[in-house]
Amino acid sequence: MKITARSPCRVDLAGGTLDIWPLYLYHESPLTVNFAVNRYTSCTIETRRDHAITLRSRDQGGEETFDSLGSLLRARRYRLPLPAWLLRFFRPDTGLSMVLGSEAPAGAGIAGSSSLMITIGSALNRLTGSGHNLEKLREIVQNIESQIIRVPTGAQDYYPAMYGGVNAIALSPAGVHRQAIEVPHTELNERIVLAYTGEPRNSGINNWEVTKAHIDGDRRVHRNFDHITAIARAMRDSLAARDWGETARLLHEEWTHRRRNAPGITTPLIDMLAARTRRLGALAAKVCGAGGGGCVVFLVEPDARERVSAAITSLGAEVLPVSVEPKGVRVRVEQ
Repeated sequence: MKITARSPCRVDLAGGTLDIWPLYLYHESPLTVNFAVNRYTSCTIETRRDHAITLRSRDQGGEETFDSLGSLLRARRYRLPLPAWLLRFFRPDTGLSMVLGSEAPAGAGIAGSSSLMITIGSALNRLTGSGHNLEKLREIVQNIESQIIRVPTGAQDYYPAMYGGVNAIALSPAGVHRQAIEVPHTELNERIVLAYTGEPRNSGINNWEVTKAHIDGDRRVHRNFDHITAIARAMRDSLAARDWGETARLLHEEWTHRRRNAPGITTPLIDMLAARTRRLGALAAKVCGAGGGGCVVFLVEPDARERVSAAITSLGAEVLPVSVEPKGVRVRVEQ
């Protein structure tokens, strides 16, 4: 049997970090806003006649082999922890070869690891016949990713991989729920520029520092997240109304409050990119994910995309061509 799976990465626009339990319980009607992009993670599983398990990553260049599932379970460390930990959970009764790929640069902040978790989890769910629906699968892989990185993880990063499109992820005591935002993808596509700074970051550490400050009762952090919550709700509405001027204003305001929570979220290059592109037609800019490097998303006037892109390249960052991906994870089985 051969199983292939693929899911998109994402760009987040507002409300990030609020999706980490229990932070969203302390704010009024919180949500995060993001959209899926056509940069993908992939997983190919081929069953074997023996009991061996081979894992290989095309982009990371890592590979490891185990004589059997039992050998994998007894291992204390893994070169490729994401697939290894998911195999620990799903425990297939056959040997297999798994090949992974990711079009997200290292530490880009566009949820490459969360997308890959959904991709691998979906493939193993199909291989083992476990029958988990997408929402249950999200819960499983989110918990496993937290086991791997040893700090709490947020929920929002998995939903673009699951469903694609433009999303508002509503967070409440009743759970996490995805709401599709009906905005023409072509209109968003012509207003978005995504740049990779070449400076990887560790989102787990950045988010954990903010989470600890919030839980410890830092009133400044709490107030900033109250503002970010209101901004995210307003951005959901402005996107649905296709009010691009208001969306840009909110994106700038979100970034302003986020920087107050964690000054290390920005870098000299990110500040330079924002300042230079503002003079060329960029309406607002914001770091993707937890910041400290990675990607920056720019909301621009449609006729300014080429000027903004050229300026980004001249400053040493890389423009990543992206557009909204309307579909989420896909799985194909060949006998």
